[in-house]
Amino acid sequence: MTVTAFATKHAMESYGYRFDAPDRSIVVSGDTNPTQATFDACRGCDVLIHEANSPSWLATRPDTFQQFAAKYHTTTTQLADLAREARPRLLILYHYASRSPEELFGEMLARYPGHFVVGRDLDVY
Repeated sequence: MTVTAFATKHAMESYGYRFDAPDRSIVVSGDTNPTQATFDACRGCDVLIHEANSPSWLATRPDTFQQFAAKYHTTTTQLADLAREARPRLLILYHYASRSPEELFGEMLARYPGHFVVGRDLDVY
């Protein structure tokens, strides 16, 4: 198995990892908004595990948090764009912020035609 770390640079570095095993490649992204490093690491992966924030949930947060999230987190809209380009066989949303998992699922369903799930602790894929 090969493990490749990638960093995204903002005011603060964020790290993600790509695991290339004989049967699949898995990318786990850290908290970040989409960057070229993330796009590059995700190309051709089988599974992409990525955080996501609901834009409708973000709209209810204070302006200071919205500004922070714009630099250090990914919205469902941005994640859908990333996943359409990366084309993972499975997209797993984790470390998400929304009013409910169903809201997050609905937002992704409206924006991303590929196979995805809203992850939960102890799920197996």
